[in-house]
Amino acid sequence: KEIFNGKRHRKGKEYNSYGKLLFEGKYLIGKKSEKGKEYNASKGNIRFEGEFLMEKNGKGKEYNSSTSNIKFEGEYLNGIEWNGKEYSNNNEIEYEIKNWNGFKKE
Repeated sequence: KEIFNGKRHRKGKEYNSYGKLLFEGKYLIGKKSEKGKEYNASKGNIRFEGEFLMEKNGKGKEYNSSTSNIKFEGEYLNGIEWNGKEYSNNNEIEYEIKNWNGFKKE
């Protein structure tokens, strides 16, 4: 891991106090940047993988923590699901979101 002005910089990993992986990817002066993966520390599975600019921004996939199935796939804007599809536990499309407006898939 590299440090710049006392903050994480470039490619690195972040762990909790128990040594469980929380994030791996790139940082830009302490903030998550570009592509990365967030992990569910208690289960060790991927919680989110995609693009960051301080928070979720751009394309990504969010996973259900109990089943590891895709929960949402699409685009995020400032951490909010912006465009994409939300899935049920049965991997069926439940909602489609366009420009932050969601509607139930019929």
